[in-house]
Amino acid sequence: MYINLISHYLPQQIIPNSYFKEVNGLSEEWILNRTGIKERRKALKSENTNTMAEEAVNIAIKKLPYSINDIDLIIGATYSPYDTVGTLAHYIQNQFNISDTKSISVSSACSSFINSIEIVEGYFATNKIEKALVIASEHNTAYHNKMDMQAGHLWGDGAASFFISKKKFSDKDFQILDVNTTGLGNVGKSIEAVMLRPNYGGIKMPFGKDVFIHATRYMVKSINDILLKNKLNINDVDYIIPHQANLKIIENIRVQLGVEKEKVLISIDKLGNTGCASTPITFSQNLHKFKKGDLIVFTVFGGGYSSGAMLVSK
Repeated sequence: MYINLISHYLPQQIIPNSYFKEVNGLSEEWILNRTGIKERRKALKSENTNTMAEEAVNIAIKKLPYSINDIDLIIGATYSPYDTVGTLAHYIQNQFNISDTKSISVSSACSSFINSIEIVEGYFATNKIEKALVIASEHNTAYHNKMDMQAGHLWGDGAASFFISKKKFSDKDFQILDVNTTGLGNVGKSIEAVMLRPNYGGIKMPFGKDVFIHATRYMVKSINDILLKNKLNINDVDYIIPHQANLKIIENIRVQLGVEKEKVLISIDKLGNTGCASTPITFSQNLHKFKKGDLIVFTVFGGGYSSGAMLVSK
């Protein structure tokens, strides 16, 4: 699998930590010390999960090496949908008038993007498609409760798009070497630790400690497992892109793996937790850093619970 093009879109509205001092009494320092977040992006009233995804695709298609009408599969990844019937994938198909294509949307919390890549792998393996578009988009602030002192300050909005093909189109393409996901619904407080129940106060994280324990365990395990499978070790990795949930989780993972800070790419300080869009956004933001031969590993952990990893080479 080859990534032909990557793009991301972030809303213009910036919400600093000082905002929460006014609404629920949490200080800027308290939020920063516990999460690593300084600010986050919030969609405008005119924006939603679908429109942010559309903007990400619009940014990309100007440089697409083939027609968007050649896309055989569209996958929308989100747990914060604008519409649960006319889904994210179908909206993108509609807006770009892509005919004769498969369209599905996926939700496995913050693992949804990596799950989507694995689904693409399956379609490629069965020779049903040759080109796919994966869009990850989260409108967390549509669901969050800003008065929630446990989690109201964590969330940010944004979207990213990945155009993926079965064959290589240019020397600029990234190659997806491997991808793996695991459901962890039988672990810890998986169903209660992070929840989005629209009729019961929106997105919450009542068991943050349980999330921390399992996220740090399984994000490291996902990396080690995929490296072992591919006969690699952590010293072969040039960059790590972890799910951007909390800077303390990311730092714990870094220490466990024994890698220097420069190898771990972050966006949480400026963007907050952008859900399943966090790793593709972070990847897109750092494209200028990657050079030929670099090995990049994604690792994710989602509420529910779920985990996954992806190996990408430049």
